[in-house]
Amino acid sequence: MKASLLTAKYLKNEDAARAFVERLRWPNGPVCPHCSGTKVYRLNVANTSRRVLKCAGCRKQFSVTVGTIFEDSHIPLTHWLGAMQLLCSSKKGMSAHQLHRMLGITYKSAWFMAHRIRHAMSQSVFTDKLGGIVEADETYVGGKAKRGEDNKTPVFSLVERQGRVRSFVLPTVTAKNLKPMIREHVERTAHMMTDQWIGYRGLKKEFAGHDSVNHAREEWVRGNAYTNTVEGYFSLLKRGLTGTYHHVSKQHLHRYLAEFDFRYNARYTDDAMRAALAVKAAEGKRLQYQ
Repeated sequence: MKASLLTAKYLKNEDAARAFVERLRWPNGPVCPHCSGTKVYRLNVANTSRRVLKCAGCRKQFSVTVGTIFEDSHIPLTHWLGAMQLLCSSKKGMSAHQLHRMLGITYKSAWFMAHRIRHAMSQSVFTDKLGGIVEADETYVGGKAKRGEDNKTPVFSLVERQGRVRSFVLPTVTAKNLKPMIREHVERTAHMMTDQWIGYRGLKKEFAGHDSVNHAREEWVRGNAYTNTVEGYFSLLKRGLTGTYHHVSKQHLHRYLAEFDFRYNARYTDDAMRAALAVKAAEGKRLQYQ
């Protein structure tokens, strides 16, 4: 895909936006979201801008937004695509206030739309595990205290060097919480890199290797042993949460982690491709306002 995919050409009107989403969702032609039938034809509906389709198999009508985060939304699809472009191209995120001003919609609509997009960015089912050299670390975000763990929420991340990241909100940071997560998301053939926190002890027995650095003694790098990759990700995450969003509640933190993980995992693509990936991920995910 070229970098011009989500330019004004696809944002100028609803017909262009719907045609664009159709090409992304159904590259080989429309598929019925109700029965997965491929015998689909278009209906000419008077006094509406909707591109209505009908399945010849189950006889149900649908549009390209059915079964996606766009379904039942009164916000124009052009605004949805514009919001996706902004969230995907802004390295540290885009606040709902900024979306509301730039798109000309209410703050309430912008806030909910941004959360729907973050929900689309989340990977609900992980089909593979992280491999190679994987760094693991935990940090604390939010709260009023400038330092320490008081009033803050623990976040745990696993990062492949030159690869992907997966981040999780934790109730507490304990070996009982972290080790099952590492086992679930990291290949046994991977080489783990951590600091010397006691909770990581014993990983060498379960994985191909485990090296650690002692931050308490100001040891940051020892040969190939370091956690600079995951710490760099935390730095980007905290700059976004503090500088762009200012305050993120524990209730919604997992959605913001999904947003930052998504951008990080697609960092080697251009902004348009990243936005197109977000549009494709919108299928099969709904988020009710409640």
